[in-house]
Amino acid sequence: MDNYNSLLERISGSSGVSIEEIERKIEAKRAKLSGLISKEGAAQIVAAELGVSFENQRMKISELLHGMKRVNVIGKLTKIFPIREYNKNGREGKIGSFLIGDESSNTRVVLWDNSHINLLETGELAEGSIIEISNASVRNGEVHLSAFSDIKKSSEKLDGVKTDRSFMSANIKDARPGSSVKIRAAIVQVFEPRYFDSKKDDGKKGALLNVVLDDGTETIRAVLFGENIQKLGLSEEEIFSLEKFNQKKEEFLGEEKLFSGNFRTNTFFNNLEMSIDNVENVDVDSMINELEGKA
Repeated sequence: MDNYNSLLERISGSSGVSIEEIERKIEAKRAKLSGLISKEGAAQIVAAELGVSFENQRMKISELLHGMKRVNVIGKLTKIFPIREYNKNGREGKIGSFLIGDESSNTRVVLWDNSHINLLETGELAEGSIIEISNASVRNGEVHLSAFSDIKKSSEKLDGVKTDRSFMSANIKDARPGSSVKIRAAIVQVFEPRYFDSKKDDGKKGALLNVVLDDGTETIRAVLFGENIQKLGLSEEEIFSLEKFNQKKEEFLGEEKLFSGNFRTNTFFNNLEMSIDNVENVDVDSMINELEGKA
């Protein structure tokens, strides 16, 4: 809800309308649309009706919401992910991505244009760079750049940059696109890994794994890459040998773990899925202490 509250404050500050009145307008808008729109979506509609536009304004990362367009943001590049290739519906291409942070939060940036991806491949944009992004869009909690977007180094200085991803505890049934959450769930279904050529290490293969998670409120399909697959208890040999993988997967089926990541809409299947950023073992003693502290 931090993004939502930041959005309310920005709308209030720009329009002169109190946060309480804006929230009333948001609930009225949702009621009119029979609840078929999220609070964040309704807030953007209310903002437009109040004459508040977020297009071409510089935003803090904590203020970014699913569906925003023409977004401008500045952040420090903190982690670069391997460039991946895709071949879908007869179209081939590459996808680049990295994390940026500012003093308010952090997010993943996705590059689709080859000229932007080339900035990563040549090292012009490297970890530690302060970068300025303009004319981007926000989808599923990520900043996406098209050929019409711009990305460049900035001479600005940023202090107190948040480098750790922020996740809030949530249930699968409350999932919505773009939310960064941590869920406690059991693995109830595991699919065979898919392999791809690594762009980071020539001659090496990468892997992705799809699983189905169940937290007692609902189930969701999730995808894991690289070291997060190993955190399920698999060695590299077991990941890349289907025979060994199928023998090993029975051991972690039904296991409960803590999964942190992003909920996003899978446009191919038109359903919600979870992209896993981290996997942790369930520390029962720590959870008991936490619950006792809240009592």
